[in-house]
Amino acid sequence: MSPGLRARLAASLRVTVLVMSAGAAAACAGPANGEPATDGDAPAALDQEAPLNTLTEAERADGWELLFDGASLDGWRGYNRPDLPGGWAAVDGTLARTGSGGDIITDRTFEDFELRLEWRLEPGGNSGIFYRAAEGEEWVYHSAPEYQVLDDEGHADGQSPLTSAGANYGLHPAPRGVVRPVGEWNEARIVVTDGRVEHWLNGTRMVEYELGSADWQARVAGSKFSEWPAYGQAHAGHIGLQDHGDPVWYRNIKIRVIE
Repeated sequence: MSPGLRARLAASLRVTVLVMSAGAAAACAGPANGEPATDGDAPAALDQEAPLNTLTEAERADGWELLFDGASLDGWRGYNRPDLPGGWAAVDGTLARTGSGGDIITDRTFEDFELRLEWRLEPGGNSGIFYRAAEGEEWVYHSAPEYQVLDDEGHADGQSPLTSAGANYGLHPAPRGVVRPVGEWNEARIVVTDGRVEHWLNGTRMVEYELGSADWQARVAGSKFSEWPAYGQAHAGHIGLQDHGDPVWYRNIKIRVIE
């Protein structure tokens, strides 16, 4: 081996070692300031390599189920009605609000669960995800808490943390700067266990509260929800999607029942 070639190989080896050392140091450093903490409560990532609206074998083994198969709206119907209203359809692998029709709910009810899905809006868009919804009220939000789905920049509700994306609508505020720019997909996660509720958005916990607690009761009493005695009272209920008059798209709607 010539002296010149030997020198070049030695230099290349030094660069490789430096790059590997830097990578190891970064891995050990942990999250930077401003990034969501992973303190054991943070969600484990689902398999991002799986096709849309499908489950991997690992997800099935962990108890995950699809609430939307990407091609039909089987398992969904209108609030307070046995059939599916117009205005909702499966479009290009999404569950889309395409026109006026009203809120829709799952056929099934759920008590304790982990729900994951993705959502996208047009500029100024507004929608919501309901849980533990009970039928028999005039509107689904008279009984069900709501995970706010919103274009914070383009909608007036985005001016208040209580009604911005990821909030427990009207009661528990959401941190700022977590929702992605309008038109991009956002990842939502809702966990309900023994009345303890968490809202997550794009890997960040936005809201944590306990249904029926003294704090929750005080917040309800000081809000518009005090007008509706059924609000937040159901121990099990439907998952719902809100027709707020704007186009909205949902996909990868997955749920895991917590025993």
